[in-house]
Amino acid sequence: MSGAGTLDRVLRRDRVVASLALAVVALLAWAYLVLMAGMPMDMAAMAAPAPAAWSAGHAAMMLLMWALMMLAMMLPSAAPMILLYGMLTRRQHPGDGSVGGRVLLFAAGYVAVWSGFAVAATALQWALERAMLLSPAMATGSAALASALFVAAGAYQFTPLKQACLRRCRSPLEFLAGHWRSGAAGAWAMGLRHGAFCVGCCWVIMGLLFVGGVMNLAWIAALALLVLAEKILPGGRLLGHAMGAGLIAWGALGMLTAFV
Repeated sequence: MSGAGTLDRVLRRDRVVASLALAVVALLAWAYLVLMAGMPMDMAAMAAPAPAAWSAGHAAMMLLMWALMMLAMMLPSAAPMILLYGMLTRRQHPGDGSVGGRVLLFAAGYVAVWSGFAVAATALQWALERAMLLSPAMATGSAALASALFVAAGAYQFTPLKQACLRRCRSPLEFLAGHWRSGAAGAWAMGLRHGAFCVGCCWVIMGLLFVGGVMNLAWIAALALLVLAEKILPGGRLLGHAMGAGLIAWGALGMLTAFV
């Protein structure tokens, strides 16, 4: 009983430490976004040069912005999976000092996948700017493009790929049982796989950032809350379907307004 009690205390302590660490990282990412969003519009325009003026430094700044934005938006919804992985690993290897490192590797693999998405988003931003489809606030000025993004995001909610990825994101225990790998390399691989499912679940929704504005904090927070609710609430799957129907209707209405 004493050994079991000690293990339970260790698990509780580790869960608190891991939860605090995840919260601190997410809050720091949000703090960066708030700082960037607070930049005056004239300075924002200066920070978003003409399409041909993209330099290596500007591209790096945009990539950092996208990477931290994805971290701020997606880490909260990944926390249950990361914490459960840590708990199961500690139960399997009580007293093993390397468990914390494996949890870090799992989280790092997840972040690495979203960092790859940030690279793609930065490239898309560059392409849209070159096509003169983005304002200095990094929002599309094309009603047709905005409507198309709404319809695409809504339709994706009903696809088999979306549903398959969402099922794994909503069921941490099922994911870990089906994809368990031992050791440090296994932790990294599992983090990568979980990140891939998460990107597969949410990548089209992230395109809506180009509608409301990439640095529009209210829009970012709204999308992050929708993603979080879809993944963790008991009725999250139905919420996703309702969101999909709403997005399609919104986009269709926008198209009618734009072309009629």
